[in-house]
Amino acid sequence: MTTRHSTTGDVDPAVRAELARLRDSIDNIDAAVVHMLAERFKCTQQVGHLKAAHQLPPADPAREAAQIARLRRLAESAKLDPAFAEKLLNFIIAEVIRHHESIAEDATSATDAPTE
Repeated sequence: MTTRHSTTGDVDPAVRAELARLRDSIDNIDAAVVHMLAERFKCTQQVGHLKAAHQLPPADPAREAAQIARLRRLAESAKLDPAFAEKLLNFIIAEVIRHHESIAEDATSATDAPTE
């Protein structure tokens, strides 16, 4: 396959077709990632409610460190940059902790509310 570049955007039809095929795959993978993240956050919301109900802290540094180490190993075996995987998990963990803090605050304010 050869490509031609011009100001009019002429591209070999075979290249255009291959690009479209690859982009369709990327779009499908992106959709799967979003759905998997949604499922993950449904589970972490349940964890947040359980923690709040039992006055457990929103963050669990030992668990987080173990998960990061685990994800780095998985990334290495999948030929993915472990540093990237760690950054991604750190971003997700930060969001989970933010949710857990919000759940804990809501639970505290609900129990502190005056009764009539």
